Amino acid sequence: MSGYEANFDGLVGPTHHYAGLSVGNEASLNNKDGVSNPRKAALQGLEKMKALADAGFVQGVLPPHPRPNVTALRALGFCGSDEQMLQQAAAYSPQLLSTLGSASAMWTANAATVSPSADSADGRVHFTVANLNNKLHRSLEAPTTSAILRATFADDAHFCHHHALPQHGDFGDEGAANHNRFGGDYATPGVQMFVYGRRAFGSGLQPQRYPARQTREASEAVARLHQLNPERTLFVQQHPAAIDSGVFHNDVIAVSNKNVLFHHQRAFVDQPAVLRTLNEKMAALGQDFISLEVPEARVSLADAVASYLFNSQLLSKPDGKMLLVVPEECRQRENVWAYLNELTTAAGSPVNEVRVFDLRESMRNGGGPACLRLRVVLNDAERAAVNPGSLLDEALYQRLTAWVNTHYRDRLLPGDMADPQLLREVYVALDELSQILRLGTVYDFQR
Repeated sequence: MSGYEANFDGLVGPTHHYAGLSVGNEASLNNKDGVSNPRKAALQGLEKMKALADAGFVQGVLPPHPRPNVTALRALGFCGSDEQMLQQAAAYSPQLLSTLGSASAMWTANAATVSPSADSADGRVHFTVANLNNKLHRSLEAPTTSAILRATFADDAHFCHHHALPQHGDFGDEGAANHNRFGGDYATPGVQMFVYGRRAFGSGLQPQRYPARQTREASEAVARLHQLNPERTLFVQQHPAAIDSGVFHNDVIAVSNKNVLFHHQRAFVDQPAVLRTLNEKMAALGQDFISLEVPEARVSLADAVASYLFNSQLLSKPDGKMLLVVPEECRQRENVWAYLNELTTAAGSPVNEVRVFDLRESMRNGGGPACLRLRVVLNDAERAAVNPGSLLDEALYQRLTAWVNTHYRDRLLPGDMADPQLLREVYVALDELSQILRLGTVYDFQR
């Protein structure tokens, strides 16, 4: 049975704006209160999805969440109609309303952690929705994310869905952005590497400037839920210096595919030991392990964060080589671009192609190609069980492009979250989108 890595990208939502909500995310903080273009943001994301689908990769789509979040407003004591609650919240705290209007669910690398059936004891694909409890705006996403994933991967014979971990910092879980898998063919067993920033129980290294969002205890809980083989699972700590440089998730400093890890020299604590362990565990599966380590002298941590070199997609091509998908910002930095040109032309390099995409609307909020996608490894039977309306083809791309052009604004500021017309536009748009994707009623406002 064949295996595939499907990438399910998040559609950028109609309330995409620059609120500077994410401490530890340099781009988010630096672009606070800027003017956003939600229409352009969504179209940029769709263009990347379409290009990869046209290249033969399995490409899926996950819809935005309804925002501003009126369910949260009501839970916080605001009352009356939706419009009245918006007015009350705007008068009480524009910052709160902006927070509840965040379109951050677009970054589906944080939607969940996913383990393929080849690695799970019960032979099913496992999903654990991330609790994202380090940031208020993201901590509210889990219920809708769960509904969307359960509608997209609905067959219990193939898919197992777990609730988010307890909403407490000791079990802070940021999803697939802190998770990598290694192996040979996608349909065969592999090695899963969970990356954490700190321990909740006990002492150890921690960053000093920015928070470590993922705990080791959360990663271990997800591994238990997914029924993983301990011999093919490892837990490694992200380097505190990387976190303090703005590497708020591991996918900003490392990316894997099959037997390759593309990473910075300062990605992990005791990195030589991490690489030795990966090599040993891969050897036990009869696989070679390849580390593509970028030296600090070639690309500094600051350049890695500014360019999002490692927030890239590493994809296997039919010829056995790999394609690296990077944001335009990589081409704009001379040292980063020079390194990539050397990587693709070096003898024996597994990567022989780089594709550049303009994702600047998302990038200004700190989300590159890897942030926008959730990797789901599937075999033939599982792929056939995925909701067909969620898989991108030419017809769906055309429908979604027309949908964005119909419903999205081309200019938005944080203060616009108080506009009741914007909320009405969101409801109309998402109700139509759930029908286009054939998801059923996944939103509270539809029930």
